[in-house]
Amino acid sequence: MLTIIDYGLGNILSFQNVYKRINIETRIAKSIADLENATKLILPGVGAFDHAVDLLNASGMRSKIEELVFQKKTPIIGICVGMQILANSSEEGTKPGLGWIAGSVKKFDFRKLEKKIPMPHMGWNDVQPNEEGSELFRGLDSDSRFYFLHSYYFECTDKQNEISKTDYGNSFSSAIKKNHIYGVQFHPEKSHHSGQILLKNFAEI
Repeated sequence: MLTIIDYGLGNILSFQNVYKRINIETRIAKSIADLENATKLILPGVGAFDHAVDLLNASGMRSKIEELVFQKKTPIIGICVGMQILANSSEEGTKPGLGWIAGSVKKFDFRKLEKKIPMPHMGWNDVQPNEEGSELFRGLDSDSRFYFLHSYYFECTDKQNEISKTDYGNSFSSAIKKNHIYGVQFHPEKSHHSGQILLKNFAEI
């Protein structure tokens, strides 16, 4: 069962509605019991890094999620802040992240650029996947556009974990992967046709 983790953050119903349109059954997990029989996991998120970590810890589901991901090898995808908390740390806060994909979350710094660039990065932008991202981006054009809303980005320790790039003042990792753990900085649940294809691809991994 494709399971959407509800720990108090993220567009839970938007994910459910996308999957309903393409006839893929989902479950919303608010407790450990709801995570039983999960075959895929979605970790959504909006807002601040520390708040997301605190809410996930307070949900009581973290240990079960880690059991599913690391013992049962259940595929998981983090969305926006759900992706960022996969890192070791963030410049946005002081709490340690999950540390599932080595890296740190950095704030966009445009001080060296001549052109003024608005913050946050909000709206539609191109996503350029590489070969490592082929299963997640299957069926999408190389410059497919997705919806973003963020001021921080994930910097991978190992660039092999980067599976797509996006340019906003500078190039940054817009999707990451380590084995069966995925993350995307954009919001596929708000990205219309392209987002629907990506979420379907994740369900079929």
